[in-house]
Amino acid sequence: MRRSPLTLTAAASTAGLLLAGCDSPSTTTATTATTAYSTPSSAPVLSSAPVTGTVNVFAAASLREAFTKLGQQFGAAHRGTNVVFNFGPSSGLATQITQGAPADVFASASTRNMDRVVKAGGASSPKNFASNVMEIAVPPKNPADVTQLSDLAKSGVKVALCQVAVPCGATAAEVFTNARLTVTPVTEEVDVKAVLTKVTLGEVDAGVVYVTDVRAAGAKVRGIEIPKGVNASTEYPIAVLTRAPNKATAQEFTDYVLTAAGAAILTAAGFAKP
Repeated sequence: MRRSPLTLTAAASTAGLLLAGCDSPSTTTATTATTAYSTPSSAPVLSSAPVTGTVNVFAAASLREAFTKLGQQFGAAHRGTNVVFNFGPSSGLATQITQGAPADVFASASTRNMDRVVKAGGASSPKNFASNVMEIAVPPKNPADVTQLSDLAKSGVKVALCQVAVPCGATAAEVFTNARLTVTPVTEEVDVKAVLTKVTLGEVDAGVVYVTDVRAAGAKVRGIEIPKGVNASTEYPIAVLTRAPNKATAQEFTDYVLTAAGAAILTAAGFAKP
């Protein structure tokens, strides 16, 4: 898995990137009998103690654009920090963590994969920070004339999906179940960005991705909304890892994601509140 290092300092960032607020949602949700996920009842307070060093953040592929901006703002507020992101499928990242990969923070695209890490003793007290829904992405010229969800089940329409073990694949499967549709993909990809790449390259007629990925792709794809009555969503939890090499900076970064400033970046990227 390739890593994308971002060496972030206040000197390299503009004043406009500085930390803007510290409020966060006050909702609490329980997702399983073993793990409770919640957002803090009050805004997380960023520590006044110096926060330095490298923090390794394992994050779902769909968080790439939003977390890159979050990392930039975090670095603007904490001189001397080095945020290293490892973006990939949540299921694969969870496996790496449980097998001992040196990571400080895990941000998953599903509570199921976070549960695996928690049950293995790799994390505790995860908090939901965002949610996401599915959308159809097609090439700009839309050669298969896909206009609605049912078109994906038509013969001859080439569809790309995520593997069912990956959150975007599991959530897409839920959409098809809700719509009572049988869709046979021509390819099943390792994560949502790989599905999007198939669409942007014109190798498939359509892909089912997150609404945030359609927004991030801009003019490279066209988005087709899935009706709310059959659409499905997924929750994104985040946690500091038990064996985090740099717990202080890991906690500070995790707290920042939960602030109003962090929520604003996520909302701008198309994520919804948890």
